[in-house]
Amino acid sequence: MGANPGKQDVVEHYAPTNEDQGSSSSSAQARHGTPQITRGNNGASDGEGIVTPLDEIEERHQGWFAYFKTRDFYIVLVLGQVLALCITSTNTFSSLLVAQNTSIPAFQTFFNYVLLNILYTSFTLYRYGFKGWGRLLLRDGWKYIILSFLDVEGNYFFVLAYRYTTILSAQLINFFAIIMVVIVSFVFLKVQYHYTQVAGILICIGGMGILVGSDHITGAADPLNPISKGDQVKGDLFALLGAAFYGLSNVAEEFLVSKRPLYEVVGQLGFWGMIWNGAQAGIFDRKSFQTAHWNSKVGGYLTGYTLILSLFYSLAPIMFRLASAAVFNISLLTGNFWGVLIGVEVFHLHIHWMYPIAFVCILGGLIVYFTGKQVLGDAKKPWLGKNQEGGISGVGTARRKAVHGDTVV
Repeated sequence: MGANPGKQDVVEHYAPTNEDQGSSSSSAQARHGTPQITRGNNGASDGEGIVTPLDEIEERHQGWFAYFKTRDFYIVLVLGQVLALCITSTNTFSSLLVAQNTSIPAFQTFFNYVLLNILYTSFTLYRYGFKGWGRLLLRDGWKYIILSFLDVEGNYFFVLAYRYTTILSAQLINFFAIIMVVIVSFVFLKVQYHYTQVAGILICIGGMGILVGSDHITGAADPLNPISKGDQVKGDLFALLGAAFYGLSNVAEEFLVSKRPLYEVVGQLGFWGMIWNGAQAGIFDRKSFQTAHWNSKVGGYLTGYTLILSLFYSLAPIMFRLASAAVFNISLLTGNFWGVLIGVEVFHLHIHWMYPIAFVCILGGLIVYFTGKQVLGDAKKPWLGKNQEGGISGVGTARRKAVHGDTVV
């Protein structure tokens, strides 16, 4: 919601809208839950004025390859591969748990939400105070309940898929999340996709097709989890459903982190996710929990799964700010390549010559996606206004560049 020319916005907050406010009296007041009435200039509702309008920043750097000359592009590229490696690692742990006859889809992710809740809700309470946190629940709690439900179900069905299908098949189907992200972003967030972006997405999906072809040629499967054709169809459907939930939750999280502090969003995701996930585990995983094999290996796999997944959840919101949910999911496609590299050591798989080609194809699709983009890339969100006055000035946001100049953090 943009600011009217010649008028000042009056906004009531239950917490600071700038993630790194200092220890001034106003921020100290906000940490203890006292509502603030602040007047913004140029739409800066948190009291920070726009130093450099975003149009001026974009005018300084023109051309089809303007975004490639920025630091943000390389951060997005590297961060995407870190996230892909994280998700591949959690997928590997899921397969290892199934190999130990331990398939507990809901319970498996429960500790991730507990850890996120401990880390981020604690910091949110420190920043807002109990009264401010209570106002957060009353005012915006419903948004986070929906977000956490989508995320929990995405995790549940995707982990459940590993009971019936192979790690490679489940990862390949994950590209459906991209389709969901593009459709939902276009319809609800009014994101306009340039033809180079559409071409980049299609090239990335083509890279996935090369991976599918190589798996068909080699007959790739998970040697620790032999699957019948009937069960594999069921597993693929579960993976498809999980990918749909993931796509919806990614768009919802991108929208929320563009407007609120990272610690608030991730903390609320952990808080409500813990409740949703705990209830679901109690209902659907009781029998699986009783028949599961418990030993030191299973404990180690669950620990590794939880720590890596929590790291993934901590880094993903930064990607949503610097880029978008679409770029996030495109980057995860390279996880199949990393999955095979891990599979060589863990599952004794063999790398087919088509895999490196597919990896390069997916990265090439990313480059095509950003060709023709302006210097801010996808960090400039269309739903936040001309100078992103409807959003927060935080790590990775375009508004932070307008307030602090060309900076990421």
